[in-house]
Amino acid sequence: ITMTHIKKKICYLQYMMFVIMKVLLIDVYNYNKGGAETVCFNTGDMLEQNGHEVTYFTLKWKQNRPSKFEKYFPESKDTRKGVFRQVINLRNYFYYPDAARKIEQLIIDEKPDIAHIHLLWGQISPSIFTILKKYNIPIVFTIHDYRIVCPAYSFRNGKDEVCEKCQGKHFYRCVTNRCTKGSYFLSIFMAAEQYYRNKFFNPAKYIDGLLYVSNFAKGKHEKYMPALKELPNIVLHNFSVSISEHRIPLKEKYFLFLGRLSQEKGIITLMNAFKNRPQDKLKIVGDGPLRNQLEAYKEQHGIKNIEFLGYKSGQELMDLKKNAYFVVVPSEWYENNPMAIIESYCEGVPAIGSRIGGIPEIINEGKTGYIFKPHNTTELTEKIAKASDLSAEVYQQMSDNAISFAHKDMSKESYYKRLLPFYEQLLNNKK
Repeated sequence: ITMTHIKKKICYLQYMMFVIMKVLLIDVYNYNKGGAETVCFNTGDMLEQNGHEVTYFTLKWKQNRPSKFEKYFPESKDTRKGVFRQVINLRNYFYYPDAARKIEQLIIDEKPDIAHIHLLWGQISPSIFTILKKYNIPIVFTIHDYRIVCPAYSFRNGKDEVCEKCQGKHFYRCVTNRCTKGSYFLSIFMAAEQYYRNKFFNPAKYIDGLLYVSNFAKGKHEKYMPALKELPNIVLHNFSVSISEHRIPLKEKYFLFLGRLSQEKGIITLMNAFKNRPQDKLKIVGDGPLRNQLEAYKEQHGIKNIEFLGYKSGQELMDLKKNAYFVVVPSEWYENNPMAIIESYCEGVPAIGSRIGGIPEIINEGKTGYIFKPHNTTELTEKIAKASDLSAEVYQQMSDNAISFAHKDMSKESYYKRLLPFYEQLLNNKK
């Protein structure tokens, strides 16, 4: 009997532990727009690999991947045509009738056992809630952001400051603080949708179970919508599709930032820290509204050790992540469970992250990386220096710790073993 044969037997026994079911995955986008979609598609692949049948419901977008369920996808604001296009877009932000019709037809044809929602608000809208309830389909909702309790979804005001003034009910403060992109109009719109939704489609009444991706997010949601405490819930950090067994030898020593180039990501703080450390190299991968401003800032301050690489994908992105010395996540908002850290750990790359949101939950100080106070250039500089000066032996131990943490907390196998019993619990509750 070979080791491969034994592993196959173990996988088969694990597979037989759970009821085979048909899962309906719901997201606004059917392409990798962000972290929520990565998690959604990874979850779908994981479920199919374990014998379950997966159905998708999203909107139509020009960038969508091919899907056999496309005939059920309603139009998005980008693909909709006609003279009343903008009026319909505004209405659909609150309630999208065609989304309700299309998902009902999908349910009739495909007969899913359970629905797992990743993104919904402001696009698909809660119009689908009543249809899922009509057919007695349990609803699992993954909390990727704070949109259930914050109109601007990120607990940030128009000045890009952390803000909790709405307190889960005073949503007019989203307007007075211009929390949505600094715009009164957009803030009015977001606040109005929040009031409408809580009145007619209160999440605590329609959702059957919540999947939080950090304990921090769980705490914020239960603080500002206490009724959510009554719902079955589980905290599962996001997972990676593969985890390396060993750290590959470094070809080049560089720190890496991965993500959207926007204000809340703390990139100016990061750049100032590396300005203080000219001997260390930083590569910035990603694009966003601040890119031109950040590149101009680099030139104005004569920063030579920072390289902007723009948007990357595929093997090129994989190589950049795999070969990094440390990944740095200097966020200045309530980051929930950043995939940048998870994917880096899976390659044995330690992390430096700000002490905010869910980041401290996945960085063990001195073991898998370092934590610093957000906005604090001096402390970040110190952490970069500490990381840069590690001996080869200490760095290898930190790298091994990252891989070990990933296997325990972020593997596809451990995620599946915790997700399926949660699905089954909700199905049994419905029965």
